[in-house]
Formats: sequence, structure tokens, C-alpha cells
Amino acid sequence: MTSKRRFAEDTSVSVGKSQAEIKDMIQRYGCSHFAFMESDAGAQIAFRAKDRNVLFRLPLPDPAAPEFTVGYPPSGSRSYKVKLAPDQARAKWEQACRRSWRALALVIKAKLEAVASGIVTFEDEFLAYTMKPDGETIGDWAKRELPGVLEGRPMPPLLPGPK
Repeated sequence: MTSKRRFAEDTSVSVGKSQAEIKDMIQRYGCSHFAFMESDAGAQIAFRAKDRNVLFRLPLPDPAAPEFTVGYPPSGSRSYKVKLAPDQARAKWEQACRRSWRALALVIKAKLEAVASGIVTFEDEFLAYTMKPDGETIGDWAKRELPGVLEGRPMPPLLPGPK
């Protein structure tokens, strides 16, 4: 069985360059109030567009995962695996992070261009990533509520009503 190649699998574009590209891109398309946030588990990009706050979450790979710490020996034998040297493991992990950031840049660019070209509306393309006043995204809210709605339970109000 052959393994499938992933988008930007061999990219040499740094994480910082991808982040700068995303920032420039969203500014070019008229977005504002841009922020990056990072932790060990992932990153978030937030910006303001069409009077809405938008949040993309980017899960980052776990550097301790076997895919970054174990590999085949230099001899080329595929009959057993060995623990990778720390510098080799770090290089594989950094490559995976670069690939993830390139994929996110592609997704955001495609969405912004589809809106700018009139193919879709901003709401259609960014609804799941739009933040509610409490900081939760519409997508997070919908994923939690959808099973009940599909079972016939009435949908809860999006915002609290007047008191």
C-alpha cells in the first residue's frame, strides 16, 4: 500500500513566514484586529471581519508522539524501528508544524477569495469560526447542540432574551 502525500509535506516555509502571510492576507481582504495565540497544544488566530470576531484553532502535533520519536534505522531496513536522536525528532516535529501552518494559510486564503469572488457569502464561509459574545465559536456551539436538534429537541436561543 502506498502512503498518500499530504499538502505541504516537504515545505521549507517557516512557521513565522506562514503567520506573516496569513496576517498580510487577512489585512489585504479588509480584516482587522489580528492576533496569534500559541500554547503547547496548539495555536489560535483571531481577527475581525464584517463586524464579527473570527477564531481559527490550529492543533499542533505532540512532539512526544511516536511519529516524531521513532523511525527506521539509517541502514534503510524496514523490519524494525529505532528511537530517533533528539535533533532528528525535533526536525520531524518542526516539519509537521510547518505543514500545518501552510495548510491553515491555504484554508483561510481560499475562504477569503471565495467570499471576495462572490462564490459564497462571508457568513456561509466563516459561520463556524464566528465567535459568540461569550467567546465560544458558533461551530463549537453547533457541534454540542446538533445531536439533540437532530433528535427533535428544540434549538436553544443563540443569545439570551430580554429579562
